[in-house]
Amino acid sequence: MNAIEITEFGPADVLQPRRRAVPVPGNNQILIKVAWAGVNRPDVAQRAGSYRAPPGASDLPGLEASGEVVGLGAGVTRWKKGDRVTALLPGGGYAEYVICNADHALAIPKGLTLREAACLPETAYTVWSTMVMRGGLKAGERFLIHGGTSGIGVMAIQIALAIGARVWATAGSAEKCAQIEKLGATAINYRDQDFVAVMEQEGGADLIIDMVGGSYIPRNIKTLADDGRLVQIAFLEGPKADLNFAQIMMRRLTVTGATLRPQSDLAKARIADQLRAHVWPLVESGKVRVMIDSEFPFEQAAEAHKRMESSQHIGKIVMQVAGG
Repeated sequence: MNAIEITEFGPADVLQPRRRAVPVPGNNQILIKVAWAGVNRPDVAQRAGSYRAPPGASDLPGLEASGEVVGLGAGVTRWKKGDRVTALLPGGGYAEYVICNADHALAIPKGLTLREAACLPETAYTVWSTMVMRGGLKAGERFLIHGGTSGIGVMAIQIALAIGARVWATAGSAEKCAQIEKLGATAINYRDQDFVAVMEQEGGADLIIDMVGGSYIPRNIKTLADDGRLVQIAFLEGPKADLNFAQIMMRRLTVTGATLRPQSDLAKARIADQLRAHVWPLVESGKVRVMIDSEFPFEQAAEAHKRMESSQHIGKIVMQVAGG
């Protein structure tokens, strides 16, 4: 099969096409003929050498893909050959064929194309597990998401609004802020507004999802309302900060975090069950929509990564691997 390999750690051009053997599905695994593959920040970090693949995972990048089931490992009863699925992957999505745990794949939501469906797993798994399962967001609460026009941000805004929360989101341009407002959230342009001051006027945030880290961490603590929660999901600005823990104690704040890829197969299967029950109906009803920024041919994976690293994208970046 054709695959896109990280030939060495470095800039985007280290991504090069290579021939690989088609993987063989093991116990409770399925083999997917990939139609479309999503491009995500962890792919960029893996290529740069700062986010290694977990033990047993493919060394190829790619954490989500859509396509057709063409092979079944022992014990698989959920799927049959010919089923169209979108799947969360531990790696390997930048290839014509990929294997994944049968319990981490989901049926294509009604009304969506394979192209659109490839944009769902990484963002939906991450948002639901951190915002709802870990962050406990409820109707009526004040929710702040940083990076509001990223794939994660767009998904979080829509699901939070569907839950009934009040939503604010940060972004760094007028164009991005306009898109946030179009989704139904209140935009905060961090280049000329202080999100701490904005949220203080609203009584503080009950929940913050942050992927920036660094200098944002103490500012997030200040932004939280009493009994508020901060869930850290990435560190674009770095993982270290000075914190006054007296504030956390006196205001009964919860500071937690999560990353998806290292979690157990069982944990991811439980998230998948939640998505089937709660998120897929929102997608099929149109309350949660896929927003695609750009698409690239499979052989232009390096260009897709350059688009991601530019931080100019609004929504998801996808690559077409085969027809669909």
